[in-house]
Amino acid sequence: MSIWISLGVVLVVLLAYLGLNALRLKKAVTNLTQEQFIEGYRKAQIIDVREQKEFDAGHILGARNVPSSAMRQRYKEIRPDLPVYLYCQNTGRSARTALFLKKRGYHQIYQLQGGFRTWTGKIKSKKTY
Repeated sequence: MSIWISLGVVLVVLLAYLGLNALRLKKAVTNLTQEQFIEGYRKAQIIDVREQKEFDAGHILGARNVPSSAMRQRYKEIRPDLPVYLYCQNTGRSARTALFLKKRGYHQIYQLQGGFRTWTGKIKSKKTY
């Protein structure tokens, strides 16, 4: 019987952790549809947090590549006084990046809902010869 109680406690703790994480994320980033993203991205910094190879294969026109794996070293390249539009392939990396930036004083943080995989707008890719 005590193993069931222990499993129940672990499950409750896990669910509480996930709930708090979701709440922190909701406070850190605003999800934008593709239409909303396009509507405001001329006045914002578009940051692709995918790795360089993914960025080179295709990215949103006007985006800069600051990979999430290098964000600790490079986040100061992103201006805190302008809106930050983040995206990655799905939303996992951009969500973690949003939390990271929020902790460092960034306030206007937005994320492309569904990530690059759902993008149907203009893209640019690096030419390979």
